[in-house]
Amino acid sequence: MKAKHSEFARGLPRTAQQASIFFFCGPDEAGASAAANRVVEGLRDPGERIELSGGDLKRDPAKLGDEARSDSLFGDKRHIFVRATGDEAHDALKALIETADVGGGDAAPILVVATGATDKSRTAKLLEKRPDALVAMFYPPDLSSVAASVRSMADGAGLRLGGDLAERIARAAGLDVRLAQSEVDKLALYLDASSQSPKTASVEDYGEIGASTEEDGFAPIVNAVLGGELGKLAVELKRMKELGLNPVGLLLAIERRAAQLSQIAARLGPRGSFENLDRGEKARLGIFWKEERDIRQQVTRWRPAKLERLVPRLIALHQSLLANSQAAELLLAQDLAEIARFAAKG
Repeated sequence: MKAKHSEFARGLPRTAQQASIFFFCGPDEAGASAAANRVVEGLRDPGERIELSGGDLKRDPAKLGDEARSDSLFGDKRHIFVRATGDEAHDALKALIETADVGGGDAAPILVVATGATDKSRTAKLLEKRPDALVAMFYPPDLSSVAASVRSMADGAGLRLGGDLAERIARAAGLDVRLAQSEVDKLALYLDASSQSPKTASVEDYGEIGASTEEDGFAPIVNAVLGGELGKLAVELKRMKELGLNPVGLLLAIERRAAQLSQIAARLGPRGSFENLDRGEKARLGIFWKEERDIRQQVTRWRPAKLERLVPRLIALHQSLLANSQAAELLLAQDLAEIARFAAKG
């Protein structure tokens, strides 16, 4: 089965309730991840979360079936969350399906978020006609679609948003629905709002708790780190601390750029040149004139082999920040310095 990314902005599509394998792809990694998390929230009993990387499955395709058909440590339910690049999970999913079709037994729900893949990829073709699988491609968001998602989040949290507050939150989150959800949660907590006790939120309320926008400080740090600009990095990390930039928000901005670089690398192929991209292709890849110089430089720094190592590192860092919120700023600074040194090696 296939679903449109817009269906997830309104909630959980009906088709999602029939599926046990989910393949979410496309250039909007944030939207794909948010949709996957929404599916997990909709599971009757999600149980234990088992996280695997696409690299793990590429090296050992049988690992997915082993994990999906194993009991959790305490005998509870479990679900499998896979972060992959391109078609890394294809062989593992194919093996899982083949063993299921010959009586391999029930498997836990499997959710794959595939950076750099599309709904025309081998994995999507493998799954799209199956009644127990759901494929959805997530495109780069625009302001209106993210604002609509923010309104939906606010409704669920018992918030009534006045004026253009939904758009303001969407902009502050850099059009990243995960960060937008965090902002809505903070606003609901600040106002003591709930579905049983709705509250109206004003622009002034949001000003008290709102995150700094990407334009306020994320972009220079993203470019210093992924551009391997070690001379600028110390200054940018100091500025990050002085401005009190949200560590998770900054990391999400770096994750989005890494996903964009993966998409560009897939489009260029092994012998392609950035200079051969026309204006339309650049627009489809989210390359705009203001960022083009920085992205061009980063494409040369991050070849596909290096990107395959970067993406899992960012995922692990994200999990570490969420688990150690009090030390998040220090952990982020240390890892960003290592990533910048890796980028500088060329």
